[in-house]
Amino acid sequence: MRVFPVQTSGTPLPDSQAEQPPVIRRAEVVAFALISLLLICVVAVLYVAKAFFLPVVAAFVVGTMLSPAAGFLERHRIPRALSAVLIVTAVGAGVTFMVGLISSPLMEWRTRLPELGSLLREKLHIFDRPLALWQELQNMLGGSDAFAVTPFQMPKVEWLQPTLEFLSPTFTEFLLFFATLILFIASWRDLRRALIMTFTGHDSRLRTLRILNAIEGQLGGYLLTVTMINFGVGAATGIICAVTGMPSPAGLGALAATLNFLPIIGPVAMFTILLMVGVVAFSTIGAGLIAPLAFVGVAFLEGHFITPTIIGRRLELNALAVFIALAFWTWLWGPVGGFLSSPLLIVGLILREHLWPTVSPNLPPD
Repeated sequence: MRVFPVQTSGTPLPDSQAEQPPVIRRAEVVAFALISLLLICVVAVLYVAKAFFLPVVAAFVVGTMLSPAAGFLERHRIPRALSAVLIVTAVGAGVTFMVGLISSPLMEWRTRLPELGSLLREKLHIFDRPLALWQELQNMLGGSDAFAVTPFQMPKVEWLQPTLEFLSPTFTEFLLFFATLILFIASWRDLRRALIMTFTGHDSRLRTLRILNAIEGQLGGYLLTVTMINFGVGAATGIICAVTGMPSPAGLGALAATLNFLPIIGPVAMFTILLMVGVVAFSTIGAGLIAPLAFVGVAFLEGHFITPTIIGRRLELNALAVFIALAFWTWLWGPVGGFLSSPLLIVGLILREHLWPTVSPNLPPD
């Protein structure tokens, strides 16, 4: 008897245990596109309506920083409204004092701008020979005349007016800032309560309370710590300028303290200013380099040891994130935006920590 083999047609294959690649759904692409468009619209509105949003946001951030001081005065039986007026008046007096120290030598140097330009040209003659040798080397190698030696030309005075317009807000922005700041500090406790009571669930209210407490505490500590550090940098710079014989050491120290509120950009700008003043003020280039190089040492100690030790361990600010935030807000709102970049970055980190907490996996050791 012949046995025919049984044909097994259509037998399903076993399921594969390998992970399939993730599939990007259409809804995810649409959501990403909508969020991107929303961010672009928000940035465009903040840029176009800078005259309104800049003083209001600055008042909110500075008011949150100063709220612990208002609470301290309120605990000593000083009304909240009066505390707000006293704090804003004290801050305004301090800012006015710093501006007075800085503006006095600036006005003097502005009147002597042509004389300072001629002095600077004379001091830079020592670079004529190296530049000439560089030009000869370029000609021998067949290079272009892109690096041809040209006589030093002092910038024209026309750049001062747009620079001052860029650095200084208008009177209306100042008025809006101070009015919003006083009202914000005076009503911050009521605003906190209203914001917390907006949510209905107990967990949501508790999370909002923790976020507000963290923002107020972190920003208040940041302002106090950074102000003390910057005043120390300004005092050290003033002492260096006085010891080395630089003109207007008090004004240069106040300028160093003010510019140090701008991360990265401030110390670089202060070094450039000290270099130019030293070259003009002293008879030799070597004597003019003493104060700028000493300031580099102070800035290095402050940036790599003092500030990371005091602030970095508490707030854990990434250097790349600080630089990107500084570049973005400076481009969007100018120097005031650069001052607000670190506080806004702190607020963003606090929101991310409380709203989207991350659970770190147990990674193997390196």
